[in-house]
Amino acid sequence: MEPVFRPAVRIICVDADGRVLLLNWRDPIDGHLLWEPPGGGIDPGETPLQAARRELTEETGLDPAAIDPDCVEVHRDTLWKGRRMVGVEQFFAASYPVVMPEITRDGLLPYEQADLQGHAWIHPADFAALPDDLEPPSLGDILRSNPRFGTS
Repeated sequence: MEPVFRPAVRIICVDADGRVLLLNWRDPIDGHLLWEPPGGGIDPGETPLQAARRELTEETGLDPAAIDPDCVEVHRDTLWKGRRMVGVEQFFAASYPVVMPEITRDGLLPYEQADLQGHAWIHPADFAALPDDLEPPSLGDILRSNPRFGTS
């Protein structure tokens, strides 16, 4: 399978109790379910930070001003929607001073609304108990090894 090189970002949203917001998506190709932080592709002409702010607003309605402009870069090699995606993905942190702030998904397109199964604020210690796969598998390591994500 030929890889698709797709610059992308993820936003690790952390609440006041150290929980991380994860979205539960259904792959429309094979029905596979996985949990991942909000985020998506970087549009032409956007910086990664601009894309992170846009994606966070579209997927969650959370305040994008909470995103730290620094990021952690992670090499990605994953299958999604029948495509192999490789490259470096930036992970930004967004810290909220409240416990489990509410999210809205009004910015999602209809097909994205259909693919999104739900969301949860989950403490990193509970990642192993998720009913579906966690993407990326290294998310726990990213959180533990970077104080900017507020969970170390």
